[in-house]
Amino acid sequence: MRTMLLAAGLLLPRLAFGQDTTSGVRVGITYTPGTRPALAVMGPRAGVADSVRAILQADLDQSDRFELAARPAADQPDARALTALGVDYAVVVAAGAGGAVDVRLVEVRSGTERFRRTVSAARRTQVHAAADAIVQSVFGQPGIAATSLLFVRSGRIWRIDADGHNALMLRTAGFPSLSPAWSPDGRRFAYTAFVRAGQPVVVQDLATGNRVAVPGTEYGLNITPAFSPDGRRLAYAHGTEAGMDIYLSQERGGRWEAGAPVTAGRFSDNLSPAWSADGSRLAFISNRARSPQLYVMSADGTGQELLARFDFGSTGQSSAPAWSPDGALIAFHREVGGTPQVFVLDVASGALRQLTGSGRNEDPAWAPDSRHLAFVSSRGSGREVWVLDLETGRLRQLTTGGGARLPAWSPRLVQDDR
Repeated sequence: MRTMLLAAGLLLPRLAFGQDTTSGVRVGITYTPGTRPALAVMGPRAGVADSVRAILQADLDQSDRFELAARPAADQPDARALTALGVDYAVVVAAGAGGAVDVRLVEVRSGTERFRRTVSAARRTQVHAAADAIVQSVFGQPGIAATSLLFVRSGRIWRIDADGHNALMLRTAGFPSLSPAWSPDGRRFAYTAFVRAGQPVVVQDLATGNRVAVPGTEYGLNITPAFSPDGRRLAYAHGTEAGMDIYLSQERGGRWEAGAPVTAGRFSDNLSPAWSADGSRLAFISNRARSPQLYVMSADGTGQELLARFDFGSTGQSSAPAWSPDGALIAFHREVGGTPQVFVLDVASGALRQLTGSGRNEDPAWAPDSRHLAFVSSRGSGREVWVLDLETGRLRQLTTGGGARLPAWSPRLVQDDR
């Protein structure tokens, strides 16, 4: 089961600084591995255009793909001056009519306009989506600005944007509510609700608040729900006196069916399912060999095998697996000397790498770009959600207020027009 405390110090991954590993054709400037293109964000120093410029600059900085240059004195690009400063790209922000703001991306050396979009300063998600499109135009993969995270604080589920703004407590069934999980389209989330009758798995619509309990979860303990990549199946752990097993529920015609087990615990616990990118496999935690460890199986329950080797003496029980959206890595936390630390497992090679090394660090959750990882740590004042970029090793605190637990990162929410 996902643990509830968490904390400090990070042992940064030894990767090339800023190395881009995304796929896709890049047109224009090319870069030596281990470098990042320099980018300047330009625009007026007051008014709505300046507020858009500030959001874009923060988003592009937090994408961890650019080296941000100091803000130029001029509002418009001077190719010669920017080239002398080593700037590769300029984002130019200009005020338009009726509160609209024009955003352009210019490749400095060639003068080519790579991207243009009009956004509303009153709608942050439009600005976030523009930032992601800028990342897409350069690297072939969008950024993470137009995403949100769910997390638990004091038994309530909260939502916060990936830039740390717009923290909002959601109304859910029951108290406490735990283990939030996003649907692939970002319109719903599942969670465990503690109500008088039991601990059902609830699926709730974010926009309307409409919610339904998954049939068969009205009794017993039901935890760690996870949507399949196509959104049509829900895996969760169902516990009775005989143990805990992973169940799968299917959605048909807009209704969830009662779940069926895909493990047979026989007085052991199987929990925390995590889907592979293609929906064919599930990683999960099982204590069938006494100490909880990371296993994998086909989605129908066949082919169950240990995935991350035991490491007796130096490490202990494993928890909270999260499969990266690109399918390459599985993050989880494992006790090292009695303290949880975050690890990543390379699925193809089986190589295991420890990301954190000081304090308590747990409950990892992947961003949709498969290079940023959220986890809970108490390295500051109280448990907070932190974000790590696996390419550069950069770390930033996302939440404040303490008591954060169990983060879940959304897909890209380009339709969430806040």
